[in-house]
Amino acid sequence: MVSGKAKISLNEINFGSSLFAGSVEIIKLWLGQKNAETAVYTGAMYAAEEALQLGLIHQVSTDAELAANARSMAEQYAAKDGVAFRSIKHLLRKPLADEIRRREKDSLLEFVDIWYSEATWEKLQGKTIQA
Repeated sequence: MVSGKAKISLNEINFGSSLFAGSVEIIKLWLGQKNAETAVYTGAMYAAEEALQLGLIHQVSTDAELAANARSMAEQYAAKDGVAFRSIKHLLRKPLADEIRRREKDSLLEFVDIWYSEATWEKLQGKTIQA
């Protein structure tokens, strides 16, 4: 993530929207339950340094360094044995993928109901935005 003005968040709650089950499961994996709850309940916007400390990102870069840093990380992963990498990735992420598949359809339907509600659209139009 680039340092400076860049921010990252799951701030949907600030305009009256919900999240997808997949988003929740991924943020719980990366942040742990307690920090995930804080991030999604508050809708906080995190600068790169805060995001790194929290575990949302792997690295902070300047604008000038970003492409080279991303390429370097990709090259490190690409240099690993593909079969072994795929197997390990599957072992690490399959439980998460299974949970997302189990919960995603219902969360999508709930999200759509909330997204298209009058209250959410009023907030999106700036009539009742909460800080």
